[in-house]
Amino acid sequence: MQASGNVPSWDSKEQTQKALDNSLYTIIAVDDDQTIGMGRLIGDGVYYMIADIVVHPNHQRQGVGNKIVNMIIEYVEKATPIGGRSSIQLIAVKGKEAFYEKMGFKIIPHEFCGSGMRKVIHK
Repeated sequence: MQASGNVPSWDSKEQTQKALDNSLYTIIAVDDDQTIGMGRLIGDGVYYMIADIVVHPNHQRQGVGNKIVNMIIEYVEKATPIGGRSSIQLIAVKGKEAFYEKMGFKIIPHEFCGSGMRKVIHK
């Protein structure tokens, strides 16, 4: 399966398995016994991060990614207690920002948040 967009890959199966095992919520999209997409959520109960939204190119623009993201949002909504607050964050693949904006995500920076930042460590 190829990622949607220019997503780097890594070779560590051990690291990949650990990431999946430590996810709060994982969704696998299946069509005709074939995996066509997946998404996962990580977080601490207040701050959440959507990671690895991937849809096979042959199944893009068919609502699969939208359904995956909406299921993740529903999970966070249910996990957020009355009177509580949760923040869902993500790093969109360049060119895919509009996809997430349609679901209510805001591009950073904006009036309340500065620029998103990251540091990648390669070994």
